[in-house]
Amino acid sequence: MSRHQPIRVVKGMRDILPPDSALWGRVEHVAREVFRAYAYQEIRTPIVEVTELFARGVGQDTDIVTKEMYTFDDRDGSSLTLRPEATASVVRSYIENRMHERPGVKKLFYMGPMFRRERPQKGRYRQFYQIGAEAIGSESPTVDAEIIEMLFVMLNRLNLQGASMLVNSVGCAQCRPVFIERLRNELEKIKDQLCLDCQRRTVTNPLRVLDCKVPEDQPLIESLPVLSGLLCEGCKQHFDEVQSYLNDRKIPFVVSPRMVRGLDYYTRTTFEIVHGNLGAQNALLGGGRYDGLSEDLGGPPAPGIGFSIGEDRFILALGSADNAESSVDLYIAWMGEAAFRHAAELARELRSHNVAVEVASDPVKLKKSLEIASRLGAPYVLIVGDDEIAQARYALKNLSNSEQQTVSREELFQRFAGPAS
Repeated sequence: MSRHQPIRVVKGMRDILPPDSALWGRVEHVAREVFRAYAYQEIRTPIVEVTELFARGVGQDTDIVTKEMYTFDDRDGSSLTLRPEATASVVRSYIENRMHERPGVKKLFYMGPMFRRERPQKGRYRQFYQIGAEAIGSESPTVDAEIIEMLFVMLNRLNLQGASMLVNSVGCAQCRPVFIERLRNELEKIKDQLCLDCQRRTVTNPLRVLDCKVPEDQPLIESLPVLSGLLCEGCKQHFDEVQSYLNDRKIPFVVSPRMVRGLDYYTRTTFEIVHGNLGAQNALLGGGRYDGLSEDLGGPPAPGIGFSIGEDRFILALGSADNAESSVDLYIAWMGEAAFRHAAELARELRSHNVAVEVASDPVKLKKSLEIASRLGAPYVLIVGDDEIAQARYALKNLSNSEQQTVSREELFQRFAGPAS
């Protein structure tokens, strides 16, 4: 026995194992297909960025920056942070690589790990994964509607049931300050009844109070004014057009006037998709406009809109890994050294046609091979022995109904690899 205690995964992080990883792979594959159909291209940004990027981009007073980021000093004394989200990184790259000089709307997507040191809970981890998209270079409401449409196409292809779309407008630099001043005045009347975080936010960033998730604060928050009645004409028209375009696309949604999202860079359109399988923290994905973010990061004017899907929570909403396809198309059971060599040759040829084949690694009885194949989720088992080699015909067993038939080599390849080209 080992004299050492086993090393365990870091708190709030986890391994993603088969068969769950197959479902993750399917979600990412579908996402890539949908992104391609809408002319989005992949961007990969570093996991580590300078801390100032998120302080300026996400917001100095957000919970992400004040409580949750993994920040450390580099050897040269500079402050670095594991990315807690990707939009700020994408816009930083947009500016640094002068993408604004390229024609048209820049449509970008990403997939990868993010890091926040928050309390682990259902569907939330300290290393979590996001799938997201950004459309940069237009303030048109048609772009808002298209990116939401793209989301719905993705959800439909993955057969996600029970999700609801919430939309709102959080205004712009012209109308939001008027609302914030009114909100601050109302918060002064109830400040002492709010949680400690919201008491601080009433001074530093009143809008964040509307994003509070503390259950005891919700009745007080419901009594606060909403921004919709104070939108400027430009924001009101923009939001009306977004709703009209969503109706044209027959996309169901509910206007949620108190939804502000948790990041400071949002302007005008914001949206969330919520799901009942996720408990009190029911947001599955979200996004919105960030028309001033590029300027905040020292770049040129670059209106944009994007979203991110919390992949961990998305998988949880989809249900069990039974939704994923089996990673094995065919299991080959063999008996005897000659049969092993023959099985290995068959497997090599089938794999060259993109057939997923598993070959028994050790000599075991047929019953044991069938048990292993079943546990792997293989739908078929090919049985290879000396007699099968001599007759050039193999026993093919269907594990779903236990039916067995004899097939020639040609029939085997036609069934699993398709007709010869």
